[in-house]
Amino acid sequence: MIMAIFMPLMTNAQHIIPEAIKKEVTTALEYFPQFESINIEFRFKRNIKKSTMQARPTFGSFFRSRKNRRYVILISEKFKIAGEEFKTRDIASDILIGWIGHELGHVMDYQDRNKLNLIWFGIKYLLSDNHIVEAERAADYFAVKQGMDSYILKTKDFILNNAQITQSYKDRIQKYYLSPEEIMHLVEERNKEETLTEALKK
Repeated sequence: MIMAIFMPLMTNAQHIIPEAIKKEVTTALEYFPQFESINIEFRFKRNIKKSTMQARPTFGSFFRSRKNRRYVILISEKFKIAGEEFKTRDIASDILIGWIGHELGHVMDYQDRNKLNLIWFGIKYLLSDNHIVEAERAADYFAVKQGMDSYILKTKDFILNNAQITQSYKDRIQKYYLSPEEIMHLVEERNKEETLTEALKK
C-alpha cells in the first residue's frame, strides 16, 4: 500500500508525479500549458526546512538553455499545526492545488531567466532576505497571472485564518508572500487587460 502511494507516475515524457497527488498536480499544470515540454519532477521529501514545498532547478540546469532545463518540486511528507503532524497529501484538494500552483510560479520565474541571471538569482536567494521576499511574491504573481488566483487565495485563507497554525508561520507568510488584498488587485488589473484586449479585437 505504501509503495502504491509514493510510486511515481509518468504523466508524459516530461512530468513525474507521485500517484498520491496526481489529481492536484495535473489540475495545477493545466494552468501552465507552456510547461508541457518542460521536465518537472514532483517528489516527496521527509522534511523541508521552513517550508512545505520547494521548487528548484537541478544543478545542471543552471548551465543549460531554457528548453533543456530540469526542475524538481519537493513536497514535505508532513507539516505541523499546533505541534501535531499531518500528512501533506491529506490537505484539502483545492488548498494543495494552490500550494503547487505557487511552486509552478517559481518554475515560470526560472524559465524567464537566462543562464547567468538564474545563477545570480540562486546566489541572492541564499544570501538576501529581501530577495526571498521578491522571489516568493513573484511566484504568487505568476500563478495569479496564469489564472490560479482562486486556489492561491484558498491556500492563504487556510494558513492565515487557521487558529491552530502558529503565529510565527503566519508572520512568515505575511512577510514573504502577496497578501489576499494584493492578489485581488492583480485579478482586477488582469481582468481589465483582458476586457481591453477583447474590445480591441472587435
